[in-house]
Amino acid sequence: MIKVAFVCVHNSCRSQMAEGFAKSLCKEVFEAYSAGTENYPEVKPLAVEVMEEAGVDMSSHHPKLLSDIPEELDLLITMGCNVSCPFVPNKHSEDWGLDDPSGGPIEDFRVTRELVRSKVLELIKRIENNEIEGLN
Repeated sequence: MIKVAFVCVHNSCRSQMAEGFAKSLCKEVFEAYSAGTENYPEVKPLAVEVMEEAGVDMSSHHPKLLSDIPEELDLLITMGCNVSCPFVPNKHSEDWGLDDPSGGPIEDFRVTRELVRSKVLELIKRIENNEIEGLN
């Protein structure tokens, strides 16, 4: 099974949303993980709230570090926070360029949630259609 990791700095919002959507929408397509490059105490409460609105329970999620996910990945996706990741072996990587809603109102989190949902759905199609170089 293809292993996909969503990575940002704190693993407290966007990467957690991506993992949540991936696990609820495509368990049979790939294994989803998320991680951050720095320690952070909790997943942002507004991220948990807006994902709950979308039917995805992230109440048990907690920030993880790169050392908490598989050492070798098929696909590494950064969220757009100019993360400079230590080398993580992967077959393909891409950056989604998503703005961090942290510190903003709940509506900013909802906008981010919908962007993440559409990106995850697009990723599922790309994987199913063998459109990602290096994964074939």
